[in-house]
Amino acid sequence: MVIVAGHLTVEPRQRESYLAGCADVVRQAREAPGCLDFALTADLLDPGRVNVYERWESVAAVEAFRGSGPSDDQNAQILGASVAEYDISEVRSLTG
Repeated sequence: MVIVAGHLTVEPRQRESYLAGCADVVRQAREAPGCLDFALTADLLDPGRVNVYERWESVAAVEAFRGSGPSDDQNAQILGASVAEYDISEVRSLTG
């Protein structure tokens, strides 16, 4: 399993439009083979932060989906990013 997690920074006044522009990407990711979860969300405390969370069956699944990354318009709105990919070897459920 692979988890991609971190955050992006955008202009606070543009965060809602940035997220709205990502809706199709989220939909496509969730329908992609090997995607277990995919979310881009507004941070509750920082008005310029967009939280990134992806969970995939394998690195191959991530790479097959990722392609060229964000569109030029989306990329231009990103002021900074701290996102990493983690290879997970064991999972323990916290919900039963």
